[in-house]
Amino acid sequence: MQSNLHGAGLGLRRPFLSEILQTPQPDVDFFEVAPENWITMGGKLGKQFRAMTEKYRFICHGLSLSIGSSDPLDETLVYQIKNFMLHHGIEHYSEHLSYCSHNGHLYDLMPIPFTAEAVKHVAARIKRVQDILERKIAIENVSYYTFSGQEMREIDFFNAVVEEANCDILLDVNNIYVNSINHDYDALEFLNAMPIERITYAHIAGHFKEAENFLVDTHGAPIINPVWELLRHAYQRFGVFPTLLERDFNLPPLKELVTEVKQIKQFQTEAK
Repeated sequence: MQSNLHGAGLGLRRPFLSEILQTPQPDVDFFEVAPENWITMGGKLGKQFRAMTEKYRFICHGLSLSIGSSDPLDETLVYQIKNFMLHHGIEHYSEHLSYCSHNGHLYDLMPIPFTAEAVKHVAARIKRVQDILERKIAIENVSYYTFSGQEMREIDFFNAVVEEANCDILLDVNNIYVNSINHDYDALEFLNAMPIERITYAHIAGHFKEAENFLVDTHGAPIINPVWELLRHAYQRFGVFPTLLERDFNLPPLKELVTEVKQIKQFQTEAK
């Protein structure tokens, strides 16, 4: 686990940028941003963001690298991300174990086939990204709603990619819960099979309940108790690791999000 992160974090959204700068948030230990949304940002927002990165720790969480795609790897984007991270003093970069392009962007995160061939393909692309960035990256276990090919279980595929690529992990607790309901597997069994030594940090978020056996990972609602309990179990089993609250839609007032950040910190304190 990396040593420069600790505690509980929050995804930075533009509507909160001025408020956070004017009213410091001591309960937020780090922030996360999608570099694609900020690389070309200039003017007032660019200056405000620079003021934030001078004051707080940040993580870059990619949205469009499309690590599992058959399209050529977008190395231009990777070099842009590298320069962005160097400029703002950001050490960590994470991406989704999925793809979002096929002869053009699809604007959604699509599932990779759980096959041995896909393991080799994706791991090679992750290695190339790590070579360019000159650091390990963290790969996130993603939510998915259909299979595109399955020779192995999701957890076995995920762990095989991580081992082959020799990369780190972004553990998304809500995604485990969502997938366990949608695909009828044991969330605790999946979580317990994660290689703890590779976890850089975690995500926790809310989701939308479409039906009793169908959840949608929206990041647009408060976290529900079973997801909190899964996080608590993870701390008890693995020890405390940095954990970030994701909220992308239906944004409440900042103080409500900070209340959930405080809940993360309470669980971390109880587990120590």
